[in-house]
Parts: sequence; structure tokens; C-alpha cells
Amino acid sequence: MSAEHKHALAVGREESRAVRRYLEAVEAHKPKRGRKRTAEGIEARLAQIDGRLAVADALSRVHLVQERLNLQSELASKGDVIDLTSREDGFIQSARGYGERKGLTYAAWRAAGVDASVLRRAGIPRTRG
Repeated sequence: MSAEHKHALAVGREESRAVRRYLEAVEAHKPKRGRKRTAEGIEARLAQIDGRLAVADALSRVHLVQERLNLQSELASKGDVIDLTSREDGFIQSARGYGERKGLTYAAWRAAGVDASVLRRAGIPRTRG
């Protein structure tokens, strides 16, 4: 394998990594429907679950335990902040080359949740297909 081929593979892996990280961050921060849950609301529901666990039958108990685990996880991740700007910068540097190699269109990027202004900065043209 030539040095050029090895370099091209390394570039492809790096671009793929940057695109994946950005798309995962966009997906994780996609607005959800309905009213947002507050930390106080989550804690109140956890208290309700703890009160019901003692008297719940076996099947209800397993559902309550799972809901409690989900709520505890949500509460723990409330403070997590993903640095979207650094991931966006990596995406902007990598997306055009990656998309051209993989045959990704403007419409595909938009359907994946990438903002039009980010695509414009990445140099991905809006095309008709």
C-alpha cells in the first residue's frame, strides 16, 4: 500500500469521525415535542415512584424500577453540555469531501438535521436532484 493511499485512508477516517460526531450531537439536541421536564418535576416523579414501589405488585414494580432508572439517567444528563461549535467546525471542514465521496446530497444532509447555514459554510451547494 502506497503512502498516498494510506494518507487518503487516514483522511477519510478523520472526515468520517468529524461528520459522525456532529450528526450525533445534532440528533442528541433535537428539540423534543411537548413541555420540557424540569429537574424539580423529575425529582417529584422519582418520589412518587419510591412511594409506590413498596406496595406495587411484581410486574408493576419492574416497570416502576425501569422508569426510575430512566428518570435518574435523564436527571444526570440535564447538566451535560456538548460543545456543538467545535463539532460544527470539524463538520464544516470535512463534510464536503466526505459527502462528495459518499454521494450525499444537500437534501440528505438537511434530512439528517444539518442546518442550511452550516451546509453553506461547508461549501455544500443546494442542488436540484
